[in-house]
Amino acid sequence: MDEPSPWLDSEQQELWQDLLTVVIALPAALDRQLQRDAGISNFEYGVLARLSMAHQATMRLSELARECDSTLPRLSKLMDRFEAREWIVRRVDPGDGRYTLATLTDSGRQKMAESAPAHVAQVRRLVFDPLTAAQRRHLSTALSRVAETVRREAAGGPTA
Repeated sequence: MDEPSPWLDSEQQELWQDLLTVVIALPAALDRQLQRDAGISNFEYGVLARLSMAHQATMRLSELARECDSTLPRLSKLMDRFEAREWIVRRVDPGDGRYTLATLTDSGRQKMAESAPAHVAQVRRLVFDPLTAAQRRHLSTALSRVAETVRREAAGGPTA
């Protein structure tokens, strides 16, 4: 049996290059929009969004860091800035004192409410508007499978 080629075929190469463009350029485009319209970065918005969607707008910092693909030191520095802006409060987890909880404040919720409309419009314009409903469904299915494989790899599990 022939060994598979170590190179991507032309169709795979084209898909890979398009995916790289999305992975690299999309976050940069979202960052520019958020900086311009809300004075925050895409990472900061992501942290606020995850907190806003959590039960009682509260999460353990370790879980928040994992969900935002951040290190704890990076997230801790951001939490310092958010606390100074009164967007979050931190406290020891009463269920397990080894953990720290972050809770979105009313001021933090207001920042999300102000930031979200322009951000959502940009996401729609860049990601959803160019696609038909059928293309969105196919993309969702495909990306879910890739994301599942990547998550398993990141967790140290088998990818196949």
